[in-house]
Amino acid sequence: QVQLVESGGGSVQAGGSLSVSCVATGYTYCMGWFRQAPGEERECVATIDRSGDTTYADSVQGRFTISRDNVKNTLSLQMDSLKSEDSGVYYCAADPGICAQLWRGVPRYEGQGTQVTVSS
Repeated sequence: QVQLVESGGGSVQAGGSLSVSCVATGYTYCMGWFRQAPGEERECVATIDRSGDTTYADSVQGRFTISRDNVKNTLSLQMDSLKSEDSGVYYCAADPGICAQLWRGVPRYEGQGTQVTVSS
């Protein structure tokens, strides 16, 4: 069983930047970030596999950057040009398999989440 522990997040005004990070306790092939706003469905926003291949949701493409360190088992999401609609709880997710599992919404592992609030 792999545990994921998030850190970071917080509050910022629209146009600002924040980052969130995650540490995994074991092997993962794909890692990524989900977010969920109140009253909204959870959505996958970015994934990265062990080779460094990244995929982004259209809503964050060009503004968010996902990265990972395979030695330290860490994952980061740098969020720039933030908008109020980026607000929500951000969850670190991971799977020993391909990233399609995350985009299907069924990762093997998930963290507890960290709050990101963007005020307009």
